[in-house]
Amino acid sequence: MKMTPLSIGGAWVIAPQVHGDARGQFLEWYRFDRLAEVVGHPLRFAQANLSVSAKDVVRGIHYADVPPGQAKYVTCVRGAVLDVIVDVRVGSPTFGRWEFVPLDDEDRHALYVAEGLGHGFVALTEDATLSYVCSQTYNPVGERAINPLDPTLGIEWPTDAPVLSDRDAAAPSLAEARGAGLLPDYARCTAYTAGLDAAHLAASPPTESRTR
Repeated sequence: MKMTPLSIGGAWVIAPQVHGDARGQFLEWYRFDRLAEVVGHPLRFAQANLSVSAKDVVRGIHYADVPPGQAKYVTCVRGAVLDVIVDVRVGSPTFGRWEFVPLDDEDRHALYVAEGLGHGFVALTEDATLSYVCSQTYNPVGERAINPLDPTLGIEWPTDAPVLSDRDAAAPSLAEARGAGLLPDYARCTAYTAGLDAAHLAASPPTESRTR
């Protein structure tokens, strides 16, 4: 299992080792210990979601208030999507930047998205199916969205006919959300994740010294 950080801090692409033969495939699509090694703490499994989308459906850009935010671990179990991470954290050195990550049922890559980052995707195939686990349960009061077609944000979606939900179509632009004070603060996000790291370190068993 290989974990590669994106240019946006707090996001990693996970490439599992896929074992395949005439019978099919087997892979470890999640390892809490391997993820904790790079992130600093394990992902708390609070909720698991399954999303099925028709071709050209665009979902996002979604994020949650921090604290507690909502970290996600995402993989595509059927078809293909082009996932996008957007840095919506005010004060971040990469604020406003976005990055695409392809997810499909061939490479079986996964994506980790930390608290405070925006997340969305476009379905490249019919019945594109995402399975993802979240660190917090759904909280409608703290859930936020940015319009995925915001021209200033300029996400280059690979479709001429994007299909959006009413909620996403009516979502504010990045600038509007910032002006309304709806975006996460970068310093608060990093402080929150640092607290998770410290709690994990404190709970970890001490390394035993051995003498020969």
